[in-house]
Amino acid sequence: MSRLRWTTAVPLLAGVLLVATWGRHPGAVILVIVALALVGAVLAAVHHAEVVAHKVGEPFGSLILAVAVTVIEVGLIVTLMASGGKDTSALARDTVFAAVMISINGIAGLSLLISALKHRLAVFNPEGTGSALATVIALASLCLVLPSFTTSEPGPEFDSSQLAFAAVASLVLYLMFVFTQTVRHRDFFLPVDRHGATISEASDAEADHSDEHHAEPPSLRATQISLVLLFVALVAVVGLAKIESPAIEDAVAALGFPHAVVGVVIAMLVLLPEGISAVRSAGREKVQISLNLAYGSAMASIGLTIPTIAVASIWLDGPLRLGLDSTQIVLLFVSVVVGILTVVPGRAKPLAGGVHLVLLAAFVFLSIRP
Repeated sequence: MSRLRWTTAVPLLAGVLLVATWGRHPGAVILVIVALALVGAVLAAVHHAEVVAHKVGEPFGSLILAVAVTVIEVGLIVTLMASGGKDTSALARDTVFAAVMISINGIAGLSLLISALKHRLAVFNPEGTGSALATVIALASLCLVLPSFTTSEPGPEFDSSQLAFAAVASLVLYLMFVFTQTVRHRDFFLPVDRHGATISEASDAEADHSDEHHAEPPSLRATQISLVLLFVALVAVVGLAKIESPAIEDAVAALGFPHAVVGVVIAMLVLLPEGISAVRSAGREKVQISLNLAYGSAMASIGLTIPTIAVASIWLDGPLRLGLDSTQIVLLFVSVVVGILTVVPGRAKPLAGGVHLVLLAAFVFLSIRP
C-alpha cells in the first residue's frame, strides 16, 4: 500500500510542480526540487508502465510505453520549434537522432550486457527483433540520411513534396510494423527461454519463478488508474526536462560544449522510463521485452515525429534540416551493421552489449567534441 501511495502521489505532485513552474525562470532551489520531481516521475512511470504491461501482456505493454513517451516528445519538439529562440532548424533531426542512438545502442546494449552477464547468454527471438531493426533502418535511411543527398533544396533538406512522401512512408512503415507486432505475428515478439520457446510455452521448471510472474493481473480499474498516472508521469518527465533545459544549456555553454549536447541530455532524460523498464526486464531474462522497448522507441521517434513535423511545417517558419552530417551517418552505419550481427544469431554474449555501449559513448563524445 505504501508503494501504491508513493507511485500515485509523485506523478500528481510532479504535474502540479510542472504547472506552477511552466513558462517561468525558477531559481536554483526550485531547479533542484524540479530535478528530484523529475527522477521521482521517471520511477513512477516505470511502475505504472509495468502494471499496464502486466494487464495487457506483451508486446502491448512495450508498445504503450514507447508510443506514449514518443507522442509527448513530439509535442515538446513542435512546441520548441514554434517558440523559436535559437536556431531550431535542426532541432527535430538532433532530437530524433539522439533518441535513435540512445535506444539502439544504449538501451539495447545495456540490456544485452546485463542479461548476458547474469545468465551467460542473452536470448531473444531473431525473427521479431530482426523485423524491428529492419524497420528502424528503413526509417532512419529514408528520413535522416536521404535529405543529405537530395538536390531539390540547398543543404540537408527535403522540399515539400519529398517531405510529404517521407511522412506518409514513415507512417505506413510504422503502422505495418505495429500490425505485425500486435496481430499477425505477435508470438515473434514474446520473451523466449534458452531453447527458443516463448515463455508462455515453457515448462514450469524453466519459467520465471519471481513473484511478479505468478501475481494475478491487476483489475481493470487498477489498470485504468495506472494508465492515467503513466500519462501524467510522462507529461511531467518531458515538461520538467524542458524546465531544466535552460540550466542544462547554461551548463553546456559554461563547459564550452556544442549546443547539440543539450538535445542529447534531454533525450536521455526523456528515455529514462523506457531505459529502466528495459534493464529490469533484462535482469529477469526477458531480453525480448527490452529489445521491443529499444527498437520500438527508435521506430516511434522517427515514424511519429516526421509525419507530425511535416504537418507542422505548414505554419512553422524557417528551414527544416533533417539530413545527418557525415560523422552522424558513419555512426548510424556502424550501429546498423553491429545491430544486424547482434540480432541474427538470436542470442548475445556480454561482448555484444559492450560494443553497443562503446558506440553510444562514441556518439556522446563526438557530440561534445565534433
